[in-house]
Amino acid sequence: MNWTRRQALWAGGSIGAAALLSACGGGKNDPASSPADSAGTPRRGGTLRIGALGRASATTRDPHGTQANESDYLIIALVYDTLTAPGLKDNTVGRLASRWTPSDDLKTWRFTLAEGAAFHDGSPVTADDVVWSLRRLRNTPAGAARLPGIKAENITVGGKDTVVLVSDQPNAELPLLTRLSTFVLKKDTADKAIAGAPGTGPFKLDWFRSGNARLLRNDKWHGGPVHLDAVEVTMFESPQAMANALLGGQIDLASNVGAVAARSAASRKDIQLVRRPNDMAMPVVMRAADGPFADVRVREAMKLAVDRETMVKQVLSGYGTVANDILGTGDPAYAKDIPQRKRDLAKAGKLLAEAGFDLSRTYELVTTEDVPGLAESATLFAEQAREAGVRIKVVKQESGAFYDKTWLKGQLYTTYWGTNDSVVFFASKTMVTGAGQGEAGWSDPQFDAAYRKVTSTPDKKARAAALHELQRIEHEKSGYLLWGMADGIDLAGPKVRNLPELPGYGRVQLEHVWLAR
Repeated sequence: MNWTRRQALWAGGSIGAAALLSACGGGKNDPASSPADSAGTPRRGGTLRIGALGRASATTRDPHGTQANESDYLIIALVYDTLTAPGLKDNTVGRLASRWTPSDDLKTWRFTLAEGAAFHDGSPVTADDVVWSLRRLRNTPAGAARLPGIKAENITVGGKDTVVLVSDQPNAELPLLTRLSTFVLKKDTADKAIAGAPGTGPFKLDWFRSGNARLLRNDKWHGGPVHLDAVEVTMFESPQAMANALLGGQIDLASNVGAVAARSAASRKDIQLVRRPNDMAMPVVMRAADGPFADVRVREAMKLAVDRETMVKQVLSGYGTVANDILGTGDPAYAKDIPQRKRDLAKAGKLLAEAGFDLSRTYELVTTEDVPGLAESATLFAEQAREAGVRIKVVKQESGAFYDKTWLKGQLYTTYWGTNDSVVFFASKTMVTGAGQGEAGWSDPQFDAAYRKVTSTPDKKARAAALHELQRIEHEKSGYLLWGMADGIDLAGPKVRNLPELPGYGRVQLEHVWLAR
């Protein structure tokens, strides 16, 4: 599991609580890219050559599997549709579903399929296909995390074009969850046939070889006209190799290339630099369940030891913003009025002394090199913590070993989220008691109560108050030290127009991209 798997599991932009109750999508008139960036009338035709990160050893073709390569996820997201997607005007918009309505108790949601939705072989998409696909997804190892609180048997057909999802608990954010990996295949597709199974997306697969692929325009896509004739995806194992290919003219777009490449290309007038603010979080995780960081005073001390401005400047080369230990900075309901935590070594030392923290030992901080800047952030944080008297040794692990041995288990480690989703989304995934990705092993009754109130209260004012309380508790007590948010960065050639502006799944919606002459 690496960055792309995170994006596959938790893709999408931000969403406000009230927006989810609008009960309607707008996929066709609310694209993830902005018409203001089109720089002219869209032109039909041409092949977009795009580079994406990946490793040949981690290649997968299964849309419900573990997409360990960004190149794989890009291909899958262009060939298959999810039920919903992030949008610019409305945070959750229709993709394969055209609208959705909740029951009064917010447990039952009915999704209506888009008119004219069809597979690439021409056969219509039915509710049976969607139910079969969602149940297949739900029964994968990661399915419980992707559709939390929804049992496979509670995904049913509600009519010819209607799918019904019933949650164990009230869930006002359920439409957001269907943006994740709800890719739809034909009912009863055999596992051995998945690699070549027809999708419903804006592009259809022409060929796939060793992680590279060519996709052709789907002229009958239900979402409207697609401008490009084709998309060619080339897999690169390093951001630098991908950036060099762009600068050398071998590709037109370097996807998620990172701050170092952005800095190198900043002086090139023939290269477009596309920044998606607050695109990725790289927090330090402190285990709250047990061990040396179980005392809330110790966790606060560690949060006070970090110099956030320096971290953003050095680790992200300035391509990012300072954060305040609350995941979901892009949420319209993000609590900006909670005072920004600043570095205070004196207070950090006092808290460590009160907690009886052992300053004589050295603590390991485990990290990986899965994404640019992650290991560097661990090294710089270790240096800063030393000024508070805490000795930290940075240990680098290979990605596979990290997720087998450290993730969800370690006492102190770095993690990353390749999306900037809602506050409640992150709470449901990582912080409520029993969360599927409880990275810090944190459990707090007050936090759980605030979460339940947010997800079960239709009244907007009451929900907003509960959401603010949830963020206050997270800021004060959680095991996340979120020092900053990294910008997502694409580099593009001069002919590329109308690239998506949204993170996660929104970033790979290329149907509105076009090429100038």
